[in-house]
Amino acid sequence: SYPFSPSLPPSPYRHEEALMGELSELVQQVVKRSSWWERHGIDDSIIALNFLILPAGFLCLRSNTALLFLLGIFILGIVHHTVTVKGSHSASHNALTESKSWGKVWAIFFLEVCSAFTAEQAYYNHVKLHHGYTNVIRLGDSSTWKLPFLNRYVYMFIAPIAIPILTPLVALGLLKDVELKTALRTLCCMFLGLYSHYWLLVNVSGFQSVWSALICMLITRSLLAHPYIHVNIFQHIGLPMFSADKKPKRIHLMSLGVLNLPRNALLDWSFGHSIISCHVEHHLFPNLSDNMCLKIKPIVSQYLKKKKLPYNEDSYMSRLQLFLHCYEELMVNAPPITELVGIQ
Repeated sequence: SYPFSPSLPPSPYRHEEALMGELSELVQQVVKRSSWWERHGIDDSIIALNFLILPAGFLCLRSNTALLFLLGIFILGIVHHTVTVKGSHSASHNALTESKSWGKVWAIFFLEVCSAFTAEQAYYNHVKLHHGYTNVIRLGDSSTWKLPFLNRYVYMFIAPIAIPILTPLVALGLLKDVELKTALRTLCCMFLGLYSHYWLLVNVSGFQSVWSALICMLITRSLLAHPYIHVNIFQHIGLPMFSADKKPKRIHLMSLGVLNLPRNALLDWSFGHSIISCHVEHHLFPNLSDNMCLKIKPIVSQYLKKKKLPYNEDSYMSRLQLFLHCYEELMVNAPPITELVGIQ
């Protein structure tokens, strides 16, 4: 059961819309007072800085010194995840720029060239389904992250290594659902990104064989794959799930079905605040940049708590222990459907 009284105002829908409207007004005031640097510049600069340090990573891989070689692996891995997770996620929400035209360009660049995925399907599945129907069964319930045929230890600790291989394969399977010209563009962008990575390893880093370059690509592209998988399941699965015909209004849906993790320097940099410590804020206001989600976090948390609405927070290790202990219940069995009496 959840802490909502059945004795709500005569019009629950109107009451909930008023709550969301009041919170939106508070957030909008902060956005209007914020400079371009705060709205977009900080996050754009973080992504740009990653591209600037990229040559150092490839050059470090030329070294015969183990420490420098490992530093090169680390740099390439961090840059890859910052570009493909933070960059792609921000671009899919058009949070990198105020121009819709440039937003489309950046989405294609980050999602297709850098991430080897399809921009159209990423937008549809993430923005339209996941955000539009957060924790709604068979729509935005995060079930795409479930692989019930894998046991808990394989899924949590071994399977993430395969993400760099599975991502382009899944993308190829999704291309049948897009127009031919879009599919051809995606294929060209994916090839450009993957081949460029390989070419740089051979011609700049000095790798002598195809397999050594491919193994290096796999290692760097899966460096943070474990927390990437973990974060995506920790923040929704195990929280209340709803049926499509009985889901609550937006503010209750997001406050109940989304969870924030604590700040973490490495993951904040690579994945972004909106994925780690400001996920509730991101789901309520998905078009805001990572930095703006961090800026409105005190306002959102205080408002939800003041209105006696949930504001879910938990530590990474606590969620990891929960998923290892309750893996069958959370990742294999169908989730129970929550019904909030008086709120639907």
